[in-house]
Amino acid sequence: MNRIGNWGTEIARHHLEKPLPRRWAHVRGVAKRARLARPLLQPEISDLLVAAGMLHDVGYAPDLANTGFHPLDGARYLRRLDAPERLCALVAHHSCAWREAELRGLSAELAEWVDEETPLRDALWWADMTTSPDGEVVSFDERVKEIQERYGPDDLVAFFIRQAEPELRAAVERTEERLRAAGIEFE
Repeated sequence: MNRIGNWGTEIARHHLEKPLPRRWAHVRGVAKRARLARPLLQPEISDLLVAAGMLHDVGYAPDLANTGFHPLDGARYLRRLDAPERLCALVAHHSCAWREAELRGLSAELAEWVDEETPLRDALWWADMTTSPDGEVVSFDERVKEIQERYGPDDLVAFFIRQAEPELRAAVERTEERLRAAGIEFE
């Protein structure tokens, strides 16, 4: 594994493995999915994808949660560690986070970073949205259903996922089209 990937794994392990073992399983599964998409990207960018897969949920860690909005808390933490700004932005904007930030009144804070809207970003969203909380591969529809059931119909996260579903689905479909075109098995 590359240097940023090793670094990301150790950071995620330190903050998630013991306090949040299920979240730890999820991020490992997301990073594994991200590795499948690496051939779609330039080598230096593909390393960033795997690191973002490991770190996208680090903001859930009890010792890092500040605002209660994990993409923002994770990105701010990574910035304090002098992580590459692009990695911070990927974490901040993973899986359509801007929609949830809007619901939480944190849009201005999330605007510290730009959502790059690239194949790299799409691949991260795909990896996250096709990995269960236990790190297993699932379909996009199964993942959305699981999130809604876990949080319940009236929770802000369930409302967010309903709003974000078209954008998330589009990113997943674009990535799967790219994977198929490259002859990469992903299911």
